[in-house]
Amino acid sequence: MLITSRENPQIKLAVRLRESAKARREHGLFFLEGYRLCNDALEHGFAPQALYCTETALLKYKPQHENITLISDHVTQKLADTQTPQGVFGVFNVNHPTPTGHPSAEGNYLALENLQDPANLGAIARTAEALGLDGLVVSGGCDIYHPKALRAGMGALLRLPVMQADDLPCFLRTSDLPSFAAVLSEDATPLPLCDFSAGCVIAIGNEGNGLSREAIQACKQKLMIPMAGKAESLNAAAAAAIIMWEAVSR
Repeated sequence: MLITSRENPQIKLAVRLRESAKARREHGLFFLEGYRLCNDALEHGFAPQALYCTETALLKYKPQHENITLISDHVTQKLADTQTPQGVFGVFNVNHPTPTGHPSAEGNYLALENLQDPANLGAIARTAEALGLDGLVVSGGCDIYHPKALRAGMGALLRLPVMQADDLPCFLRTSDLPSFAAVLSEDATPLPLCDFSAGCVIAIGNEGNGLSREAIQACKQKLMIPMAGKAESLNAAAAAAIIMWEAVSR
């Protein structure tokens, strides 16, 4: 079968999933672009509802899946969210095959509250995977299936254990691991002096407002990154990278 019309219902659904978190929630599906991301999803247990590929991409990448629908270059331009599309796309079920409960004992986890920039979410996930963190906790903000987050993370959000927390303060209060709130506060413990030997859940907040007061109060300790010069704060992804390195390098 070859799809040549941009108005094909399957193509229109894929575009909605690419553009709308609401559509992803309502349909229980998410959209991926690119051979590597689609392959990562397949290898890590995500069930594909549809896989689309141009004839050129089929010859180049030789995807190993029996149910691939061919699409024309005209349709590719409708689906693509990048300037130089590879011609490989997928629609997958939102059935992340990783834990959704509480972190394991003595692990190192990062909890993200109301992160708004999907590029930050993806960059944090990529760093977390590279540094060997045990998982992420995501509460509010952009969803982990946002196309920009998935691309920025180079698939890390498909491979890392990701736990969803509707109520982050409650999650932090009931966690058996030591919890740390990353804040800009004079009464916080400087990062190099924090003890992560028993594992940790480190909470990082919204790019503009930081952590909510309730999340800070739910943590057992506050930490801060010492900064020189006139810098008052760091980008959320940069701050997370520094904190994660300290946590795992001990």
